[in-house]
Amino acid sequence: MERKAIVLNSRDNVATALIDLCAGDTVEFEVDKKPISVKLANPIQFGHKFSLVDIKTGSPILKYGEVIGEATKDIKTGEHVHVHNVASTRGRGDVTAGATR
Repeated sequence: MERKAIVLNSRDNVATALIDLCAGDTVEFEVDKKPISVKLANPIQFGHKFSLVDIKTGSPILKYGEVIGEATKDIKTGEHVHVHNVASTRGRGDVTAGATR
């Protein structure tokens, strides 16, 4: 079976597409031996992220088990996670990762 996405750390709330995915696709995989099934709300390009859970505005986006950004609006399970709904907190001198405003 072809792997369609990967979760890099069990703390992550996003997965990364390993191939181009279509809206409506169901992506299934295991994290810490627990099955996860996510129906995609949007098309997801190779290398882009999608949400594994509902993420509220202002909540951290976790990839690699680390905060990589903050949700700028509510993100539903299966939605594309990218610059349109995330403010990066990595590599910015004006923002502390995980800090709320």
